[in-house]
This record gives sequence, structure tokens and C-alpha cells, in this order.
Amino acid sequence: MALLDSIDSPEDLKKLEPAELRALATELRQRIVAVVGRNGGHLSSNLGVVELTIALHRAFESPLDAIVWDVGHQCYAHKLLTGRRGEFDQIRRLGGISGFPKRSESPHDAFDTGHASTSISAALGILEGRRVVAEAGEALGGVAVAVIGDGALTGGLAFEALSHAGQLGLPLVVVLNDNKMSISPNVGGLSIYLSRLSATVRYQGIRSRIDRTVKGFPLVGGVLFNLMYRGKRAVKALLFKENFFSDLGFEYAGPIDGHNIAAMTQVFREARALGKPVVVHVITRKGKGYDLAEENPSRYHGVAPSSAHPSHCLDAAEDGLSPATFTEAFSLAIVRRGCFDDRLVAISAAMTTGVGLEAFKASWPGRFHDVGIAEEHAVTFAAGLAASGARPVVALYSTFAQRAVDQVLHDVALPCLPVVLALDRSGAVGEDGETHQGIYDIALFRSFPNLSILAPASAVDLALCLEWALDSGKPAIVRYPKAPCPREEAAYAEPLALGRGAFVRRSGADTLLAALGGLVAPAVEAADLLAREGAGPCDAADVYSLRFVSPLDEEAFLEVASSYRRVIVLEDGVARGGFGEYLVSLIALRLPRVSASSAGFPAEPLPQGSRDELLALAGLDAGGIAARVRRAGSEGEGARIFLFRASGEPS
Repeated sequence: MALLDSIDSPEDLKKLEPAELRALATELRQRIVAVVGRNGGHLSSNLGVVELTIALHRAFESPLDAIVWDVGHQCYAHKLLTGRRGEFDQIRRLGGISGFPKRSESPHDAFDTGHASTSISAALGILEGRRVVAEAGEALGGVAVAVIGDGALTGGLAFEALSHAGQLGLPLVVVLNDNKMSISPNVGGLSIYLSRLSATVRYQGIRSRIDRTVKGFPLVGGVLFNLMYRGKRAVKALLFKENFFSDLGFEYAGPIDGHNIAAMTQVFREARALGKPVVVHVITRKGKGYDLAEENPSRYHGVAPSSAHPSHCLDAAEDGLSPATFTEAFSLAIVRRGCFDDRLVAISAAMTTGVGLEAFKASWPGRFHDVGIAEEHAVTFAAGLAASGARPVVALYSTFAQRAVDQVLHDVALPCLPVVLALDRSGAVGEDGETHQGIYDIALFRSFPNLSILAPASAVDLALCLEWALDSGKPAIVRYPKAPCPREEAAYAEPLALGRGAFVRRSGADTLLAALGGLVAPAVEAADLLAREGAGPCDAADVYSLRFVSPLDEEAFLEVASSYRRVIVLEDGVARGGFGEYLVSLIALRLPRVSASSAGFPAEPLPQGSRDELLALAGLDAGGIAARVRRAGSEGEGARIFLFRASGEPS
């Protein structure tokens, strides 16, 4: 029987001998590679923390000791070792377990995570919360462990939490997983600084015992301790540099080999016993144990599902086996612009490969900046660039742009600076689950002044939208999905007119599908499906690509809508507070004879599942949209707003 089959909880790990632990690490890697090859998921990051995960669960007492994984994309071994071995084959699939920590799955998942730089704040809050609710005089019970990568440590939230943790002095253990990478190689002074730190927890434990002994001397203990403390500081000032963590009130240990289970287990136990804030610095290799991932950890950070070798899905686009994606279309468009626009500057927040900026970086390294996991800084930095005459493009995942909402409003929109935000992964994202869905950006940004929001429907449309945004001289967002680009239609190549869309299908049907961005292609499929069925005007549909979320040329849109008996607005964002509600209310006020409804994603968080599955759940795939047209044709007149649940039925 495989060793992994005997592990039902962290307690089982503590019974294994060193040789068995090494064998277990091998089995964990084999299982992760096999399942990720089938389901897709995060590969390099999980392979790099296998030994670290084993050591954590041998040294700490989960769930009494709360282990918080920053981002959480490296939790696969943790899930396998905490009672979810039997469910692991369905990770990231609809109805299966999440690829990120979720408290609803297991008491060993101390906090729901999916975005970077949150772990120290959360772990500190868990400790303080336990202190507050504890009965008077009762021991706190357990420590909290924040496992954070050196990439996530570049986020401002992590620094804020470190400062507060040093003040509170609670038993927080920060495990700094240093692999010189987040997704792309780490950048900046902090990464360089970490490589120079060195100390040991053993020293800290000995020092703590000596300090207690000296303080215990009758009468002279306090004076002697102060003299010893000042002398020690003076010697250290001459011989050593204090490190950043020590200055914040942390003890520091490391760096330690992050693939040596015995060494890490010993240090973690000593850190736990200190009962104060400790940083344990471990060095790991991303992709450890899988040659392809070790050689190219950025490429194998996240892989798409494949029935065989994980690399197949990554090579497909390069070999021309798959349609170009919207990300690839953006990459081509910004490189083309860079050829003649010397003012163009591209900015990434530690996602250079993911957002398609590798080619731009290679072509013009002097006009490219990776600022680390610091979306807030990326946006305000871009605002400064724009104020000096440059034309910056900040490429972010939609879900991560949520962290820069204040900066978009205060530093870009209000002063009307020409910054372009390229929001990749807008709409339903898929297998990464609730924390990564890009369905909130429309509701978040639509009301901002001076800010245009464009939603291209194809690769050609995306290039036109990017050109328009850069030439507008004002703030703009270009949002697009994580999806293959659809077949090009003539309408997608029409020049943009401010606030106006374009007809993709026009046949004189009674129903107009006014679709936004990533939902134009399913709307076209639905219209074609209805046409093949031989539906009459009542059960057929025309398709209009809205293109602009903001600003909207209301008169032009009303002129289009007035030719129809029914208008169904389709948006790949949350329906509540979204663009569709606005259009339906506009029609209700100005065109009372036109029946209007809005369809988007429900307000409830979307689970993990493929993009196609999530669209189908919300009735936003071709079949679901066609069903809406048939249903609308059988309903009475009068404008109304429908907020559709996951079942596709109106509420």
C-alpha cells in the first residue's frame, strides 16, 4: 500500500520515519502531477512546498495551530494530508473540492484565500480574535502560522500586517517561502535583501532562556539585563546589520533548506515554543521534483487541463492547435503599438506571462515595469507616468484590479489622466473558483467619472479598442475574457464610435440580444441556432455588440432598441448593479412599448468549474440564451428587470 493511502490526518505523519517521509514526498509529487495533468491547476508552486507542508504538519498541531496559506495556490499537498485524499481527483472541477483553502471544506483550512499578501493579516487577526473571546485568565491555545512567498511579501498589505504584529507580540510564526519567484521571477530590493539574511531559531531559544535567567537574579536582575542588552546591541552594531524583521519586533531564523524535512521540523518546533512573533525563512525550489517545472517554473505555474502530459496544453497555442486567446490578441496589439509609439509603457503586477506582456518586455525592456504584487502601486505609478506625458498600459487580472479601486478613482479617473487598464480574465474565469472570478469590475468601475470602459468581442475588436483607448487621451479600461477568440465577423472590424456598438446579426427579428464583450460570441451562436431551427420573427434574434460600457451614447442605443419588441441585455458581470440594469431602466423610461430584461451572473459567488460550465449554469451559453429568446417571445409586453439565478430562471 502506498504511504499516502495511510495518511488521513496530520497526526498520521508524526508516526513516520525519516525514510518514509522522503518516500511520502515523492508520492505526493506524483499524485499532484497526475491530477493537475488531468484537471489543470497550479503545478510549480505545489511541487515546491511538498517537504515544507510535511514539516509544518509534523511540527504544528493543526487545526489548533491555524495554518494560513497566502494566496493558497500551493495548498495541494496540504489538502492531501488533511483528509481530502479521496476527493483530490475532483479538485477544481464543478462539484469537487476547491484549488484554494476553504473553511467549509475542512477545519484544517483556517482561512479562505485566493489573493496574495493577506496571510499575515489574517493569521494575526485569528490570534487576536482568540484572545478577545477567551475567558479571563485562559491560555490562548495554539499559535498561528502564515505561509507567505517572497513574491507575496512585495504586497503592501503584508508590510502593514508585519508592523502591527510586532506591536501586538502574539505567537505568530511567519514562514517566508523564498523561491525567488511569485509567478514570474521576483523583482525589487526586497528580493535582493532576503537573499542576504541569516540567523537561527536555536540561537533565539538559547538567548530567550539566558534573558529569563538573568532577569530572575534577585535585586540586580533588571539592572544586569539592561547592561547586557545594551552591550549586546553595541557589539551587534559593530559586527552585524540588524535585519528588517528584527526591527519590526520579530525574531528571525534562517535561511533554512526548504526541502530538508528534519531541519524544518526542528526549527518550526522551536519557533512554536518561543510564543512570540517569529519569521522562519526557508529556501525552496519552485517545481521541485519535476524537471520541466524546475527548468521553467513560470510556464508551469498554472496549466490547463489535459488528458495526458501537462505540457500538451501549454504547447497547443504555440503550435497553432488552438484558436488565439484574448490574452494573445492583447499581446500582439500592444507590441504593434509599441513599434511606433515611443511613449507607450507597459506595467505588470507580477503577472508578466499571464497577461501576455513577455513579448513587449523582450522588445522594449526600458519601457516595461514589473512592480511585484502591488496593484495599488502599479496604478498610481502609471498615473505619475501619464502626468509626465507617457502613455501607460497597466495589465491586470480583473479579480486583482479590485485591490486598486481607490487608486483608479483617486489617482486616475478624478484627475482624468490617460492611463489604460487592460483587464484580462474578465467575466467567468473558471476552475480557480470564487476568489478569481472577474465578474465584479463593471459594477465597481462603471460609475467612475472620465473613465471609458470597453468590451471587445474578438481579437480584431480588442486591437481596435486598445488603439482607441490609447488615442483618447483619457482614462480607459479594456476588459476581455479568459477564452479563445471567436471567429471574426465583419462587424468586429468596424471603426469605433464613442459610446456606440455594432450589429453582428441583423435580420428583422423581434428580439435584440444586446451583448457585451465575451458574451457576443454565445449570443451569435444562439441567434444562429434559432435561425437553423427555422424560428419566425417572434422566436428569432438579432445581435448587437455593445462595445462600450461607459460612456454610452443613449440616443444611439435607444434608436437601435426602438426597432424591436424585446431587448435582452447580456453581460458577463454580476447582474445586480451591472450595466444591464441601467439599460433596462433606460428603455423603461424612454421606450415603454419595448419589453426589456437583463441577464448576467448571480450575486452568489461562482464555484470552480470550466468557463463553459459556469456560463451554462447562469444560462449565458448559446443554449441558455436561445431559451431566453423563446421564453421572452411567449411573455407579455412591458419593460422589466430580471436578475437570473444560476439555474437560468428569473427571480
